[in-house]
Amino acid sequence: MFGPTRRVERTAWRAGEVAGGERTIPEETAVAFTYNGSSYAVMMATPQDLEDFALGFSLTEGIIKSPAEIESLEIIEEEIGIELRMRLIEPHATAFRERRRYLAGPTGCGLCGIETLSEAMRTPVTIADDSSFTPKEIMAALDALHGLQAINQVTHAVHGAAFYRTGEGPVALREDVGRHNALDKLAGALARRSIPGRGSVGVLTSRLSVELIQKAATIGIPVLVAVSAPTALAVRTAEASGITLVAVARKDGFEIFTLPQASVTERPIALPAVRQRSAAMLNNLSEQVRQCHLHAEHCARQAGVQTDPKLKNDFLEMERRWLMLARSHEFAQQLADFSNETNRRLDELPRHADP
Repeated sequence: MFGPTRRVERTAWRAGEVAGGERTIPEETAVAFTYNGSSYAVMMATPQDLEDFALGFSLTEGIIKSPAEIESLEIIEEEIGIELRMRLIEPHATAFRERRRYLAGPTGCGLCGIETLSEAMRTPVTIADDSSFTPKEIMAALDALHGLQAINQVTHAVHGAAFYRTGEGPVALREDVGRHNALDKLAGALARRSIPGRGSVGVLTSRLSVELIQKAATIGIPVLVAVSAPTALAVRTAEASGITLVAVARKDGFEIFTLPQASVTERPIALPAVRQRSAAMLNNLSEQVRQCHLHAEHCARQAGVQTDPKLKNDFLEMERRWLMLARSHEFAQQLADFSNETNRRLDELPRHADP
C-alpha cells in the first residue's frame, strides 16, 4: 500500500556539527495511465487522490471532455507502481484509438502523450469571464493555500494547487511532488463535484510554464496566481486565453503579467465588451485551426494505408499551415490591437490610492 509520505533516517551536518535523526519526505511513485488497454503516459507522482488525478489528467490533456465519457476506473497497485486503468465509452474509445494511431511523428517533444509540435502548441481554450478581484482577495487566496498544505507542512517538498472563490474561500486543494500533477488533481476534484471555473482564482506554488496555462484554461480558471515567475510562452498563452496571470506572489505583493485592468483592481471593474471581442476573435481563429487539423488528420489516415507521395505531402503541408496559422502575423496584430485598446481604457479610468 502506497502512502503520500515516508519517515526515513538521515544524518544532518549543520553549524559544523553532525547529528543523526529522522525526516518525513514525500513518496514518489510511477503512475501509469491506460485507456481501453492502451498505455498513454507514465507520471512520477504522489500516490494520493488518484481518482482525481485520473479524471483531471484525462480532462486537461483533452482525452475526454466530460467525466461521463469514462465508463470505469480501476486503481491497480503493483510492486513497481500504480496503474490507473480506464475504459472510455463509445464513440470516445474509438476516437482515442484513432488519435494514438494517426497522430504519430518521428520524434517526441517531451509532453505526455504528445507526439507532434502541433499538439504541443495547441490553440488554447478561450475564457470569457469578467470576474474581478482586489489585491486583498488575491493575497487572501495565497494565504489560504499555504495554510492548507498538509503534506508540505511536514515535508516542505511538494507543490500545491488551490481553487479559491471570494465569499467561499478555498474550495479545493491538492498536493503532489509534480506541479502539473497537483493541477491535474485539482481539475479532477472540481469535475467530480461539478464545480465550474468561472469566478475563481487558481493558486500554484510553482513557476508557470505553458502546460499549466493550457490546463488552467481547460478548467476555466480566469485568474491564475503563482509564487514564481512565468515563462515567456506562458505569458503569451495566457494572453491568448484571456487569463489574468499573477506571478511572483509573495507576502509583500505580486506582479501582474496579463490583462491587469480587467481582473485585479482596488475597485473591481470589468470590460465585458473588450473581453467578448477578444473571445470572439480567438474562437474564430480556433475554428480555422480546427478545420485545418481535421483535414490534416484525414490526409494522414489515407497516407497510412497508401504510399502516394502526394497524400503525404498534403499532410505535411496542412501541418505546416496549421502551425503558421496559429502564429500568423494577423493574429499577433489583433492581439496587439486588443492590448493597446485595453491599455487606453485603463488610462481613462480614475486613479485610486491604496488604503
